[in-house]
Amino acid sequence: MSVDLSAVAAEPGAAKPDPLLVVDGVSRSFGGLTAVHVEHLEIQRGTITSLIGPNGAGKSTLFNVLSGFDKADSGTWTFDGRPATGRAAHRMARRGLVRTFQLTKTLSKMTVLDNMKLAATGQRGEQVLPALLPPLWRRQEKEITGRADELLERFRLAHMRDEYAGTLSGGQRKLLEMARALMVRPTMIMLDEPMAGVNPALTQSLLGHITDLRDEGMTVCFVEHDMDVVMGISDWVVCLAEGRIVAEGPPSSVAKNPAVIDAYLGKQHDDPEARGDDEPAE
Repeated sequence: MSVDLSAVAAEPGAAKPDPLLVVDGVSRSFGGLTAVHVEHLEIQRGTITSLIGPNGAGKSTLFNVLSGFDKADSGTWTFDGRPATGRAAHRMARRGLVRTFQLTKTLSKMTVLDNMKLAATGQRGEQVLPALLPPLWRRQEKEITGRADELLERFRLAHMRDEYAGTLSGGQRKLLEMARALMVRPTMIMLDEPMAGVNPALTQSLLGHITDLRDEGMTVCFVEHDMDVVMGISDWVVCLAEGRIVAEGPPSSVAKNPAVIDAYLGKQHDDPEARGDDEPAE
């Protein structure tokens, strides 16, 4: 079950009862453009937190920085109470924070099963000397294969187990990427637009998997543009605009927040004076 956040203030930088990820003063610029400038953000453990905002708001850039795929210009953050600033992506994955991408990263010339097995960490058979002695890694290899098969069954991809990943549909690749991320038994999973390009039937399947992860105690943070999806499954919503957090709170609160409406529709949307007296409302 999700954590009760009813007592948390619906305001940017709100403190949470048990945050897993805490961000302070993180900024990232590209040339003269500041893509991200987050003064303070806390992601509550065991919840589904949605990151919303118009195109170019800095959502994916923030994901890239916090997951170790990009470097911040300034700021610090902690994960599960330990410093995580500037840690590389593979180190963050070992510590329990993994992410998926808007454009899937499946290895098309490898089978679905091999894509899964590749994600497992600490494989003894990948080391030169142990690789020459099969008894040192065969048992672990069997365990990894077993976990991969369990996840493929869970995500309804077992029938594609031995097919090349390149033969999967776009929606199936999204499922594979999520399943592969779970191979490391993460504490937190960050999903970058998991529903993009997915047909309605698979969208419902993905939504079910996301809520299942939360119900099993995992922390989920995802970027999404479909407001029906966001309002339907989120415990908490954070809105970015021009790299800054302009609002956060429960879905019902954020949906009515003037700062969120301004971010998506522009400040002139409901302000006749800002439009000008002779400019009719559209």
